[in-house]
Amino acid sequence: MDREELWQILGLDLEAHRRLLEALGPLYEEIYLSRENRPQGMAYFDSVVVDIHGARVAELLQIRESGNPVVGTFCVFVPEEIIWAAGGACVGLCAGVEVAPERVDKVLPRNLCPLIKAFFGFKLARLCPYMEVCHFLVGETTCDGKKKAYEIFDRYKPIYVMQVPHKKDFASLELWIKGVRDFALYIEGVSGKPISTEDLREAIELINRRREALNRLNRLRCHDPPPISGRDALLINQLAFFDDPERFTVRLNELCDELEERVRAGEGVCPSGTTRIVLSGCPMAIPNWKVPYLVESTGAVIVAEESCVGTRHTRELVQVSENSKEGLLRALAERYFRIDCAIFTPNPERRANLDRMVREFSAHGIIHYALKFCDPYTIEAYQIEEGAPVPVLKIETDYSQEDREQLRTRIEAFLEILR
Repeated sequence: MDREELWQILGLDLEAHRRLLEALGPLYEEIYLSRENRPQGMAYFDSVVVDIHGARVAELLQIRESGNPVVGTFCVFVPEEIIWAAGGACVGLCAGVEVAPERVDKVLPRNLCPLIKAFFGFKLARLCPYMEVCHFLVGETTCDGKKKAYEIFDRYKPIYVMQVPHKKDFASLELWIKGVRDFALYIEGVSGKPISTEDLREAIELINRRREALNRLNRLRCHDPPPISGRDALLINQLAFFDDPERFTVRLNELCDELEERVRAGEGVCPSGTTRIVLSGCPMAIPNWKVPYLVESTGAVIVAEESCVGTRHTRELVQVSENSKEGLLRALAERYFRIDCAIFTPNPERRANLDRMVREFSAHGIIHYALKFCDPYTIEAYQIEEGAPVPVLKIETDYSQEDREQLRTRIEAFLEILR
């Protein structure tokens, strides 16, 4: 199907969408394609970005037209295995750049998280084909901004909201398990057929394989020199939310085979001894590449991401001990409940995981990245900095480029201290 025809079917604003893609091209060229010594296996992931609103959107449209549910998500707390088990597809949504601020400001307060304002902007301006191809979206109560914004967003697109507890105790786990069961029942109602134990087990294995491939990629970055840049690794993690999981996993394992050859040959993307950074904090949706680009263009290398678009998304596998539908749903719920998001109080697991990452990846410093007005992460940054095993630079920013040079100066000074 012709791309213009596809976008027209989905009701996009074609002229505004054309301008968006035209702006994305030079940005991707500057940050990614102009770099030398990138692994050859990145060619596949580059092709996905180049056609970011094309081939995959057409595949999702075919799934929708076949009568199976296509579901959009904003957060790693949504148990996507349930959607795949129902014969549907789960996909991430556009939320990594500011669009249509004048329209958004008529609906939402100005001092609100840029990610929330971004997904509103994409919908109001009709610029995200993933949002339009979905039957409905799944939100979650991970922060006050999101849960209140969903009340308004439901007027523009149907949205199912999962109630995520904010305390990790037995009562909260049981509440969350019930929420996962209720979500499965809802998906069964949408799809018009029950989810079988076999289908659920296969979906769990499918997404576990993708997580294992992403974890394999992360382990390879422990080496000095690392065989892949932080920017490329971030891009792969971002695309994991969009691409077909089976195809993505095959391509990523092929890339990891190449990276292992690089490690054996002592070949890296930077000289041995380059300053190594763990990037911690808020998620980074495509095309939010500002901070990673500044860090790596200033002479450091990002070796790990303590983020929802990073290890928080991939660290835990679903551990199945009981081969029944109820047992599988409980195992799913327990896996997602172990995510160490800043919404939880208290949240000692996040600090423990970050300290472990610093050791495993031989990091010299931590850059804590928070979006403006994201209260959970901006507040928890204090606890991350306090007593950290390496120096910490706290950054609070948004999607604009206005503070780019100011951030560059701060990052340069921080790296000079580390050196």
